[in-house]
Amino acid sequence: MSAPREREHAEAPVADRTVAGTTAAAQWGQIHAAAPQIAGTMQRYLQRLAAFQAPRSVDVAENSVRQFARWMITDAGLDSVAAVRRDDIEDFKVWLANKPHPRGGTISPETHRQRLRMVRAFFERIIEWDWPDAPARNPVISGDIPKKPEPLPRFLDDQDAAKFMTAARAATDPRVRLVVELLARTGMRVGELVALEADSVVQIGGNHWLRIPLGKLRNDRYVPLHPQLVTLLGEWTAVNLEHIRAHQRLVADHRGPMNRHSISRIVHRVGDAAGVPGVHPHRLRHTLATQAINRGMRLEAIAALLGHKKMEMTLIYARIANRVVADEYAAVSAKIDALYGQQPPPALPADYETTGMARLRREAHARMLGNGLCTRRVELDCRMESACETCAYFRTSTQFLPILTRQRDHAADHGQTERAELFTKIIGQVDDSAT
Repeated sequence: MSAPREREHAEAPVADRTVAGTTAAAQWGQIHAAAPQIAGTMQRYLQRLAAFQAPRSVDVAENSVRQFARWMITDAGLDSVAAVRRDDIEDFKVWLANKPHPRGGTISPETHRQRLRMVRAFFERIIEWDWPDAPARNPVISGDIPKKPEPLPRFLDDQDAAKFMTAARAATDPRVRLVVELLARTGMRVGELVALEADSVVQIGGNHWLRIPLGKLRNDRYVPLHPQLVTLLGEWTAVNLEHIRAHQRLVADHRGPMNRHSISRIVHRVGDAAGVPGVHPHRLRHTLATQAINRGMRLEAIAALLGHKKMEMTLIYARIANRVVADEYAAVSAKIDALYGQQPPPALPADYETTGMARLRREAHARMLGNGLCTRRVELDCRMESACETCAYFRTSTQFLPILTRQRDHAADHGQTERAELFTKIIGQVDDSAT
């Protein structure tokens, strides 16, 4: 029953989503003329994909399968998707790795990885959907996908960040400061900034918030606005209200709405003016997250601000600001210096044991509970800690005094002042009730 439908799709023209006259449309036309079955299968796949994925994700898939189709026809001499074999994929991997980049060199490792992932997903889905033009098994195996590197996010240190913001505020074009302040104060992605709608700024109670639309992770969120940014947005809206309404975009003026490229150019120019070259919009996002975690903002709050779905995405910033590692490294370095006959470093301040790295080191130890230990990482603050003991319905008696005493002493030994005070109070209440 499905074969006739497949043949019918194979004769279909290129997908409606491809704009006529573009390079992509011309290439699909060539693919359809040379191998209509390949074109039909891939176009049908893209139409199905558009039903459950974001447009930008479909664009990435379209680019990848179109490139693969052209290679199938011109280099492998294939006329159907079902004819692809494992050795074909080995040849395609070599071709893809050596594919020249328009600006010189070869494609980036991330692009290489993305293209292979998209082709593997294409085969995986059409096999699962039991399409007639699907091979018996996926010719692209998981080992074909290069491992994704996990470099730490690149951010501006406090000195460079201050220079960058000073240069932005000195710019004569009001768009420059607006773009930089929005990126630096909210941690938005550049695509989210471009998509800000005309009514994105809302007032809830006495505070102003910015509604950031659906973005990379298909979630929207509200972020608080700094008072200076509220003033800046008010001035911008007053001058450009007509253009904002016409384009239904918050960042629009007589030149029209801004796009990714214009925003990237602004950030790059400000970086050059500040003497901090190589700055791009996403680096400002990394900078805000690093500034926040270095100044004690909880990871859950940072995740909400940045729109992270998983805490693992936020934990990468904890790796940047790992003071526990720095503290232990300093202790080991002192011993190594002694081995090499070097003078010891200056004495630590008197309050070192109650502040800074030493406090973080103490907090890294497991927290004692009534019936075990909590091994939660130190940077993951927990609102449920000692929840029962702070509840109005909590009651205890003298039989629990040994456990309460150990919990109090454990908290005191590890510098957990609030927990120590809590258990001291509970012990006092037990004593009062016993007399």
